[in-house]
Amino acid sequence: MVQQYQSPVRVYKYPFELVMAAYERRFPTCPQIPVFLGSEILHEFKSDDGAIHVKERRCKLNVDAPYILKKIAGVEVVYFIQKNSLDRRERTLKIEAHNESFASRVIVKENCLYSVHPENSEWTCFEQYASLDVKNFFGFESTVEKIAMKQYSQNIKKGKEIIEFFINDLRSNGVTYVPPWTPPKPVSPIEAKPPKKEPEPQASATVLSSPSSCDSITSSSSYHSANTAAQTPASPTVPDIPELPPDVRIASEDKLDADYIERFLGHLTPIQESYLIQLRKWIAESHKGQDVAESGGCAWDRVPKDSHILRFLRARDFNLEEARKMLCNSLAWRKQHQVDLILDTWKPPTPLVDYFAGGWHYYDREGRPLFILRLGQMDVKGLLKACGEEAILRHILSVNEEGLRRCEEATKARGYPISTWTCVVDLEGLSMRHLWRPGVKALLRFIEVVEANYPETMGRLLIVRAPRVFPVLWTLVSPFIDENTRKKFLIYGGNDYLESGGLADYIDPEYIPDFLGGTCHCNMPEGGLVPKSLYQLLDNLSMNDGLPSLCQETIYQLSSVIKGAPHEVLVNIDDKDSVLTWDFDVLKGDVVFTVLRSRRPLAVPKDPPGAVGGPLNVQLLDKSMTVGVDVSVVETPLVCHEGESIQGSHVARYPGPYVLQWKFHNAPVSSSLPQAVKATLPDVFTHHKCKVMYYHEVLASDDFRGSMTSLQSSQSGFSSLSVGTTSSAQSNSSQSANSSCPSR
Repeated sequence: MVQQYQSPVRVYKYPFELVMAAYERRFPTCPQIPVFLGSEILHEFKSDDGAIHVKERRCKLNVDAPYILKKIAGVEVVYFIQKNSLDRRERTLKIEAHNESFASRVIVKENCLYSVHPENSEWTCFEQYASLDVKNFFGFESTVEKIAMKQYSQNIKKGKEIIEFFINDLRSNGVTYVPPWTPPKPVSPIEAKPPKKEPEPQASATVLSSPSSCDSITSSSSYHSANTAAQTPASPTVPDIPELPPDVRIASEDKLDADYIERFLGHLTPIQESYLIQLRKWIAESHKGQDVAESGGCAWDRVPKDSHILRFLRARDFNLEEARKMLCNSLAWRKQHQVDLILDTWKPPTPLVDYFAGGWHYYDREGRPLFILRLGQMDVKGLLKACGEEAILRHILSVNEEGLRRCEEATKARGYPISTWTCVVDLEGLSMRHLWRPGVKALLRFIEVVEANYPETMGRLLIVRAPRVFPVLWTLVSPFIDENTRKKFLIYGGNDYLESGGLADYIDPEYIPDFLGGTCHCNMPEGGLVPKSLYQLLDNLSMNDGLPSLCQETIYQLSSVIKGAPHEVLVNIDDKDSVLTWDFDVLKGDVVFTVLRSRRPLAVPKDPPGAVGGPLNVQLLDKSMTVGVDVSVVETPLVCHEGESIQGSHVARYPGPYVLQWKFHNAPVSSSLPQAVKATLPDVFTHHKCKVMYYHEVLASDDFRGSMTSLQSSQSGFSSLSVGTTSSAQSNSSQSANSSCPSR
């Protein structure tokens, strides 16, 4: 496998010619680089005008490797061929190097470039690219790769220091300026006469001149003083150069400034810097061409910010290929759902605005944005039924996008990188009502989306006032949370968060919320029960403004039950003793709920009424079908009134098609009542349409534990993840399983 390295752009705040003079002082030997034992010039070329100067050297390097490896290889030193091409006209130095030793076993290539900074002509940029391909090395291929990359990283760190060292050495010898190359003027016979000797001008600093001035330092160490400066049009002193703003980077899509990385992204090893630049370059090139095939089957609207790319590398432990796949999928997802616009376009529905108990609240002690979530006070079930998981997920995405924005602002304001935020989750009030099965399924979906698209954004998560039921919830969700994220969780039971090591260690006391014992007011909803009158009565909360749905399927379905046209749901059961479970709310009118088993095959209509955008209304049982012959009633019909929530289950004794049926309930109204009295009756007595919101699922008998609202049934679908917590919970008798439980 070929190992590659690409450095960020390192900037020397000195003119190109002075940097070249310092660079040449590294040869023929350089004590500052212990592994560099010496060099000899093999070939040299100079153009007539002095603009081009090419040197080819043979360099001897010490082998910093284990003794046994040196013995096996039979060498103490290795040789490299280095070719330097200096173009004074273009002000560039190109360096090409490759290994001479073991060239048939190991291929090492290096390309470097010194050039003028594109934004400041008095600064010099340095770029470096290298590759290592170990084909065969006595069975030690992996060891050689590690040694080579380690040594290479160490040398990279020293590179800038060495240039700075020799520049200071030049200055100590009085050389502060080297004039740029200028084309030689044609010499006429008159100009060939010896000029009259002029008085020597006084200069404030020593200047190095001549087209080959960089070479004259190393060869003769002769310095031209002020009289030479009089023949040079350049100023003998270096003017004060204003520094670029810290957020200005090299003007190229595939280059990053090393100072910019340190200031805005944080400390990275040379190899990590290389991976960041390689991934950024690949994204930029793929975006420019938008070749979906070459970009891994996806496309995106814009190149993401460097901090965003870095998060994916960190999430995959800087495995370049794995990070590329993860980032590519995420960028395609962002484009498909227009996530980049969510902060400007998303308007949360009223139930989320009024009952979602969470919001941003100042910063923690390290400058991270702080988010407070009062999960124990939230009616998660009510929010899910009132808004649907699509709206809740979009709201969660908007919170994450706002977090990214706040991190950028904090980085600029504080002067150091801030790429994550802190979250405080208050679990006071968490109970069994939070652990019903559909809610846990929705929660796992939300975690999956966030983990895939917002990696490495959680700096710290503080869970306070965790109740006894919390370990069960943690058992369910923790396997779906990235291991690196789980390490950032701190959990406090009771009032432990008030003691040493608690909230005050991470948040300034003046910002601790009042409901957690502090004095600061949190400007966010307090939660509470969502009124059932808000449960999707407008029939339009599933609309996504023309965007593809974030959720492939909806947990709760909305249906219409019309007089003479019941709503029926087909459930095919494959295995005997499977458990059919249901959970529904009667939003309008009264209905009769029944569970039936068909002895004949049934099919769902392709385009049932209300299939697009509105409540469903499906009939499966033909009017010619006879109860007791074609179908059998397996659950006694139950009258359900408006506002009731019904949960229940049925153990299927036979495989085959089962039907969940909701029929309009004809409330008896005396015909003798006066018309004025009838006008005062509730809608249920006068309207002929009901609405039901329902969820159903089939569980294997071994997975089922009680009713839909029980703690065990929340676990049942995830039994493989929570074996330790379910072993003591056994199935109840079929009598208790075959039941429907209404609650108001």
